[in-house]
Amino acid sequence: MTTSVTTTTVTRGAELVASPWKNGGGVTREVAAFPEGAALDAFVWRVSVADVAQAGPFSRFAGIDRTLVLLSGAGMLLDEAGGVTHALREPLAIARFEGETAIDARLVDGAARDFNLMVRRGAATGDVDVWRDTHSTRLDADVVLLFCAQGELRVTTGEGVSATTTVLATNDTLRIDHAHALSCEVEGSGALLAVSLRYMEPPRA
Repeated sequence: MTTSVTTTTVTRGAELVASPWKNGGGVTREVAAFPEGAALDAFVWRVSVADVAQAGPFSRFAGIDRTLVLLSGAGMLLDEAGGVTHALREPLAIARFEGETAIDARLVDGAARDFNLMVRRGAATGDVDVWRDTHSTRLDADVVLLFCAQGELRVTTGEGVSATTTVLATNDTLRIDHAHALSCEVEGSGALLAVSLRYMEPPRA
């Protein structure tokens, strides 16, 4: 049996490149995706940060499970066609919905920024947790993304001579591939969005 080696990659917030939404109604910055460089109709998973300057409909993605986290701004109200409203009224509030659902976004008071996880249903699963300040855990996922939503935090993965420490500022991301039974210690003042991705079958790049 072959054991995959854990690898880490850091993406700084200043490196993120802006591109238009699928429906042209806003701007998004891709943090990471698999396969890398995949088109919007071909990714297995995608993580991005979006700036929402005005009310309007969200892009629709059939077969995609979405998780959205408010990063900054006074908030957003996400109205589903069936009458359900997801209220994001404070930073780090989370909404989960299916990508094919018709969603209209209303801004509470001015522009907002959000963090967006999209996962193709049946190909992978994805979870988002909020870690505030000091945190200690063991990671267990095919891919873990630690996105610094607030403040500055020191993240140490591994133990002993194999331990690696990374300092993350706001909008920086630490990507950890093959994060199975991997110790993780977070120190500092701020908040991380911890994304855990698990493939339903071995991925093909």
